[in-house]
Amino acid sequence: MKCVCKFISILIAIFAFFAFVFPQSGGKIAGKVIFVENSRPLSGAVIRIVQINRIVVADDDGKYEFSGLSAGRYTIIVHFAGFEDTARSVVLEAGVDASVDIALQITGVKEHVTVTATGDKQAAFDAVQPTITVGSNKIIERGNLGLGDLLNNQSGVADRTATPSSSRPVIRGFDGDRVLVATDGFRDGSIAALGENEAEPIDLQSLDRIEVVRGPSTLLYGSNAFGGVVNAISRHDDEQQPGLRGYFTGTGGSNKGQAAASGGIEYGVKNFSVWGSGSGLRTSDYNSGGDFGTVGNTFVRNGNGNGGVGYFGGKAFFTINYNFFRNRYGIPVDPEDPEERTVTNVIRRQDLRFNGGFRELNSFIESIKLTFDYSKYFQRESEVFDNDPTTERFSEFNNTVYSYRGVLSQKRHGNFSGTFGFDGYRRNYFINSSEALLQGVVSQTQSSGFVLEQIDLKRVTFQFGGRIENSRYRPRDLSLINRDLTGFSGAFGTRVALWENVAFTANYSHATRLPSLEEFYNNGPHDDTVSFEIGDPNLKKEASDGIDLSIRHQNDRFSADVNFFYYNIRNFTFLMPTGEVDEDTELPVAEFVQGDASFTGAEANIEYKVNRFLGIQGGVDYVRAQLNSGIDLPRIPPFRGRLSFDTHFHSLSVRPELILVRDQDRVFTGETRTPGYGIFNITGSYTFLSKHFANIFSVNAYNLTDKFYRNHISYIKDFSPEIGRGVRVSYTIRVF
Repeated sequence: MKCVCKFISILIAIFAFFAFVFPQSGGKIAGKVIFVENSRPLSGAVIRIVQINRIVVADDDGKYEFSGLSAGRYTIIVHFAGFEDTARSVVLEAGVDASVDIALQITGVKEHVTVTATGDKQAAFDAVQPTITVGSNKIIERGNLGLGDLLNNQSGVADRTATPSSSRPVIRGFDGDRVLVATDGFRDGSIAALGENEAEPIDLQSLDRIEVVRGPSTLLYGSNAFGGVVNAISRHDDEQQPGLRGYFTGTGGSNKGQAAASGGIEYGVKNFSVWGSGSGLRTSDYNSGGDFGTVGNTFVRNGNGNGGVGYFGGKAFFTINYNFFRNRYGIPVDPEDPEERTVTNVIRRQDLRFNGGFRELNSFIESIKLTFDYSKYFQRESEVFDNDPTTERFSEFNNTVYSYRGVLSQKRHGNFSGTFGFDGYRRNYFINSSEALLQGVVSQTQSSGFVLEQIDLKRVTFQFGGRIENSRYRPRDLSLINRDLTGFSGAFGTRVALWENVAFTANYSHATRLPSLEEFYNNGPHDDTVSFEIGDPNLKKEASDGIDLSIRHQNDRFSADVNFFYYNIRNFTFLMPTGEVDEDTELPVAEFVQGDASFTGAEANIEYKVNRFLGIQGGVDYVRAQLNSGIDLPRIPPFRGRLSFDTHFHSLSVRPELILVRDQDRVFTGETRTPGYGIFNITGSYTFLSKHFANIFSVNAYNLTDKFYRNHISYIKDFSPEIGRGVRVSYTIRVF
């Protein structure tokens, strides 16, 4: 803790040197925000200038205005509920006002926005690191049950899944504790990182968007995020939209009999807002493709609630939010398992979050954001035996996390800007079971300090950052040893504007990952990995050196990006089968061991607007991961390609999609090869917009050829294939 405090003190001392107040002049940027399909004004839209962090709200005619601006280049970001955030760049010349009208659209080629990349909003095209954004309308349109299922087939993202409800994202082949899943930048308190049967406690239908970020900015979130950050962005953070807003969504689906409903409302008056939302979902067991039939015990019952209040003043803001998540679902069991049983998971999570801060401060610190979070996570995994339904074997997982985070954004000083801060948490983890995976309570205390700085020149942007992190592990079982570890991570990146609308980025990162609590102390049967796990309390820190190169193009008709990455990782931690079988559970024994490894891969995406009625999207991604000894690592996503067309007429859009996946024959010891496959999907939507209402009708028809296939990343792929043909239909109404 002392070294973290010293680190933070040094940062503050360094950046205090840059204390500066911007001069103002009489320049003006004004315009109108409309819906692209019918030119209706979008009153209540929030417009922000990134460089000076000023916000205005569009009036009843959709008009907005910023005055008193100095000459220079500005990025304008527009946020409106139900639409994806959109960014525009404008150069304001001295003595000349600028007019910038912004037409929002629901689908098609557009410039996305990211808040995860630097801790504040910026255009994704301007970001030094590659980003992915999935907006609320696409989330609702797909109607997926789990986070991994939703993000699957995004560039470089696959899903690890036992059931659709418990799916979790895998980024560039990195899984588990190397991918951080967060809500508004905060870890969600689940235990899903190292368990395939556990679901992330996130209500997808209530989100504003989901962002996936790789590169130096992951240093803002923790050493276990060097594989990537998946950040679920809620509708309530540090901005207020006045008046009444709300939504309601109903979804029905064939194949597994899906039925879901979600709704929310928010009202803002003067400086105050109050909000609430809730959702419910049910499915039965799903049918796999081909002649396989039903995959047993894959039902889902889900219910969530959320509510809060907030104060949003000119300089200060404060919010309190409470969230309750409950999920009950089945887990498939190997039919050849000698123990004929039914496995059911029940997850409950309560979360209370206090969020507040200051902005537009007249000092070198432009804004301060402080967050405190309490999360109580409970999971009960129950096994009922077919020969005696009165007999139950269960495991109860309890994970209580107290977290804090402080982020300070520097006032832009010429070309220099940045973010720095601190975060930490205390985690108490306990398993109650007759066959416990871990004995007794284990506490983990982590504290960190971080910085991410950026220098913006005319055509070149430099970004560099660092993070120092300390973790202390304290098991109450005296037979287990204590561990105290400190790691440092650093990164450097650059973005070069080659010519108009084209940019090249290069990133280098050195990341240290501290082993997880489970990797240290697990010692027992774990159905999630279908093995008897044995941890190693003497594991060393992982050290990764990574290079990420990309080239991007973005304009109104065409966007493309090509990424190449390479990671060299020392002391890479993974589960290694020993070849032995535990006598009591009859599970194969696997130990957490370490070895040097490398990850190499590439991603490419294109979006092209042929004309006003047709757009084309396509992409490929590939990753090769192996130990330096030449052994391929387990459950690495196969080579994949996708091609889709966006045909649209006014507010009607129809998007056929083809996904092709190659066979994966580069397998780990004892791992099963999976054959390649092709999936054909069609999604469609129709939007009707009036002055204060948007009606959205969506259809998602998936796996239309009823293809039988297996997910190579799944631990239980050998007996639990993926879902077959199905259709989801949804209706959403938004009030604004």
